[in-house]
Amino acid sequence: MLNEEKVKVMNKLAMYEKGEGSSYLPISKYYRSDYIGLALIKNFFLVTIGYGLILAGIAAYFGEYLMDNIHKMDLVSMGIYILVGYVIVLGAYSILTYIQYSIRYHRAKKSVKAYYAELTALGKIYSREEKKSTARGASGGYKK
Repeated sequence: MLNEEKVKVMNKLAMYEKGEGSSYLPISKYYRSDYIGLALIKNFFLVTIGYGLILAGIAAYFGEYLMDNIHKMDLVSMGIYILVGYVIVLGAYSILTYIQYSIRYHRAKKSVKAYYAELTALGKIYSREEKKSTARGASGGYKK
């Protein structure tokens, strides 16, 4: 006979693994600092590429003006403005990334903790069934 409680717990676990667990279970394998650190490294490269593309777009748009007036410009101060702008953008995006991935990690850990509690409950159900079957086996089994 099927144990209804066991089937409910197994169904709940399977639904979790297919749903939100598919994104939360991989996150739970990381330490918090490693997960956030990887996100910040990815953020650094993406912000750098994005900032470079934006600068290239601006340079292409004002290309004629830049070519005509390059000898009149203070290139050192323009470079400093570009660098300061990059640091500000990188800092802002890094803070936002840190906050976002901290929240995501916290939610994943909380969700996976509930998942592991359900797994423990399922393990207890299996051990109860095993004890019952062992007790039946020791008493001579079923009578026909």
